[in-house]
Amino acid sequence: MRVVLVTCPTLALTRRIARAVVQKRLAACVNVVRSPVESFYTWKGKLESAREHLLIVKTTATRLPQLEREVKRLHVYDVPEFIALPLTDGSSEYLAWLSDATATG
Repeated sequence: MRVVLVTCPTLALTRRIARAVVQKRLAACVNVVRSPVESFYTWKGKLESAREHLLIVKTTATRLPQLEREVKRLHVYDVPEFIALPLTDGSSEYLAWLSDATATG
């Protein structure tokens, strides 16, 4: 299981990505953090900052490569944030649901 973090410049884009990945069963659940987060980063040698919205995506290791491709396809950034963290523990019922919700076939 994985928790994936993705930032987006607009709330509309976060919703578009969230709906697409859940509908395609690439994620079981996506939380959209509506309050903008302020991100600081270096881009092309220059310090930048941006107000962004955060997606917290729950998926399986098996679906991770497809999820990444879909996020990159839909995203407007040249290099979107896509950080996958291992989900090492949780309620057995939730983890079973997560697995079922992302199963193919």
